[in-house]
Amino acid sequence: MVQINRPNQDLINLELPTEMRNAKSTDLHLLAVSEVIDLINAEDAFAIEQAGKQTHAVSELVAAGIKAISNGGSVHYFGAGTSGRLATQDAAELYPTFHSPAGVVVAHMAGGQSALLTSVENAEDDVEAGRSDASTLGPNDLAVGLAASGRTPYVGGALEQARLLGATTALIACVPNPLLATYSDITIAGDTGPEVLTGSTRLKAATFQKAVLSSFSTAMMVGLGKTYSNLMVSMVATNEKLHSRSIRILMEGSGVSEEEAVRILEAASGDLKLALTSAISGQSPEAVAPAYTQAGGVVQKALEIINDK
Repeated sequence: MVQINRPNQDLINLELPTEMRNAKSTDLHLLAVSEVIDLINAEDAFAIEQAGKQTHAVSELVAAGIKAISNGGSVHYFGAGTSGRLATQDAAELYPTFHSPAGVVVAHMAGGQSALLTSVENAEDDVEAGRSDASTLGPNDLAVGLAASGRTPYVGGALEQARLLGATTALIACVPNPLLATYSDITIAGDTGPEVLTGSTRLKAATFQKAVLSSFSTAMMVGLGKTYSNLMVSMVATNEKLHSRSIRILMEGSGVSEEEAVRILEAASGDLKLALTSAISGQSPEAVAPAYTQAGGVVQKALEIINDK
């Protein structure tokens, strides 16, 4: 078993693929700007290709996330540096996009909130901070560690503690056979290789992690019934642009006119999913409300209940 509480040198390996020099970019300083950009884009495309090879493992992660949330638990991301910032961004976007309540998907960043904007010295090496941040997890929760190197001490501490507390654990890494897979039930390990700028994993390693996170959280929310067709029916209309989008979504999802969409949305007190259930079924929001509630706010299930009556 990996002893992550040893001196941090045990978790440092500058021979990892992500730390090696990229033979395609050894003349980086001599290239034209357009050539630098083309090279970075080509390497990012390779990272996306690597993410596309992880469908089975990401599907497992989605199932684990749906199970955790359905059982009253939460999904917790743990990361340091770029990985932590990507995790924080993904978690933050889930409320306006899917009306996911606070606490359902939570991001933990090595060094705390201040590390989002500025580097916090040695934060990623703090094993105990990782353990502490995971100390509230339980058997119904899912812990997802993000570590480009697959061996970040903070992430290792979090996954180790989460597993001890009975949570399901997962690791998203950018190297094959990552060290911290010892603590993960589900391992997503791409092989993104050397960066255009040696060791700068804010480049294609981050692209890989972003792609995996986006597919994970989106597929999880789809599985939880937060969408209808390919429409963001759970979105929170916090400004005029989003209010207009709500009307458009209602029109596109049901085929009603703009005038009718405005009327139904007002009758549904702004609840877009209730309004959509009403518009598709041809019944008033008040009439479909019992089926909508019984379906847990899932439009497709509500329509099935209505059609079965």
